[in-house]
Amino acid sequence: MEVAAAVIQRPDGSFLLAQRPPGKVYAGYWEFPGGKVEPGEPAAQALARELHEELGIEVETAYPWITRVFTYPHATVRLNFFRVTRWGGVPHPREDQAIAWRHLEHSMVSPMLPANAPVLASLALPAEYAVTDATRWGTPAMLDQLERRLQQGLRLVQLREPGLSAGERRIFCDRAIGLARRHGCKVMVKSPHPGADGIHFTASQLMNLDRKPGGMLVAASCHTREELERAMQLELDFAVLGPVKETASHPHAAAMGWNAFAERVRGTTLPVYAIGGLARADLEHAWRAGAHGIAMIRGAWS
Repeated sequence: MEVAAAVIQRPDGSFLLAQRPPGKVYAGYWEFPGGKVEPGEPAAQALARELHEELGIEVETAYPWITRVFTYPHATVRLNFFRVTRWGGVPHPREDQAIAWRHLEHSMVSPMLPANAPVLASLALPAEYAVTDATRWGTPAMLDQLERRLQQGLRLVQLREPGLSAGERRIFCDRAIGLARRHGCKVMVKSPHPGADGIHFTASQLMNLDRKPGGMLVAASCHTREELERAMQLELDFAVLGPVKETASHPHAAAMGWNAFAERVRGTTLPVYAIGGLARADLEHAWRAGAHGIAMIRGAWS
């Protein structure tokens, strides 16, 4: 069964949940609003129709996001999620269902449909994924730049420093993780390091990975659909795909452009960040292409 589901988001990060009314399967359970996609109907069109029928709103801006497949006792459901950021009208129940605005940092309604747990985890990832570059900036300046961005709200960073010696990299990571901790920022590293929140694998490491490491966030760099498929098979927390544009960090890598990016991420079950020569001004392009957000090296510190 094909379903279009909406993460209707306010500017403050809160999102709308709906309770399944009496008479439906899983009555009383909470879910993201949406409904069945009719045969031959585009998912985005089904989303707009269902939100008008259920909540009385007109969708103005909806970005394709992730796709989850879940097998219930009564059916296997393919959930095509969209993030809806602009709409006309005020959401109100039109099918005798309860609705509630919730924020990830506050208590959640319950019971939730089982398929929604990984969706909430993906929703917690920020739109920007910054990658450090101490080789270019110098370690003291890079740490200053990191602290500045943390004060501005940066919440996810990768410490990627191939140009530093092992000793220099260890000291840099210790100091960077200490800064990030004070600001509630998650830290990804290329190899295990005390205090880090997760590990980020290269594409070649991903393809040789037998299982997802437990107890941490796990991500990987990808360049092809095959690599994304492997990341999905291992149920990684997120992936990074690129380069979308020409980039100084990988000067010999061919840029794929937004159309190829959109084709490769279509139907992915995990959030994917776009990377490669991007700046914050590219975020809208990334969302429209189906990205969760953007990952940046130079652009994060400009």
